[in-house]
Amino acid sequence: MKREALTVTQNREIAPGVFEMALTGDLSAVTAPGQFVNIALPGRFLRRPISVCQWTAESLTIIYKVVGTGTADLSRLPAGETLDVLTGLGNGYDIAKCPDHVAVIGGGVGVPPMYGLAKALLAAGKSVHAILGFNAKSEIFYEDSFRALGCDVTVTTVDGSYGTKGFVTDAMTEADRYVCACGPLPMLKAVYNKSEDGQFSFEERMGCGFGACMGCTCHTTDGHKRLCKEGPVLERREIVW
Repeated sequence: MKREALTVTQNREIAPGVFEMALTGDLSAVTAPGQFVNIALPGRFLRRPISVCQWTAESLTIIYKVVGTGTADLSRLPAGETLDVLTGLGNGYDIAKCPDHVAVIGGGVGVPPMYGLAKALLAAGKSVHAILGFNAKSEIFYEDSFRALGCDVTVTTVDGSYGTKGFVTDAMTEADRYVCACGPLPMLKAVYNKSEDGQFSFEERMGCGFGACMGCTCHTTDGHKRLCKEGPVLERREIVW
């Protein structure tokens, strides 16, 4: 973990209420897809944890949804603004544990970390089926970006307004035995029940973001783990519903 001053270079709406922000600075602490950053906002007591979409040693892209006053403040920040950010938080996905074919499954704002993961998996010579789940066509983002990487992409919408009608599990194939997933809890549980193995990223309310407050502790088969420190990614075998 490192505390850095990062500069906003872009902050744009890419779907209703969903924003893509690009920042520059020292990102050397980010080492794995699926990690997150914790952003301090003026006048707000708690930092806002946001998953990493993609990164280099000097740049970072995050995608977030406006769900409250904090993220609303974040959406109004202009280019040139400097943010106090804790970087390199969480464990991220372990590429070495992934087989030759991986289904990367994201639901809503669980899609962004799947982009950085898909990029890393493809660079490691693995084939990737990206399943992106949304409620409706108007909410879709990054479909073309996943295709440009070289992924086999399937988009699902709950209302059937685009792609496969239904949930992400409706798009899983016989080949999708090993999954890496991120999204709301009901989605993760459904993917868990349909998969054989994989890695799952869990969302949880966090106080500190680096393991000190114990507020995001969950029970696993290996004992209690802090999702901000030993997670947010858990192996399938660890998960206790």
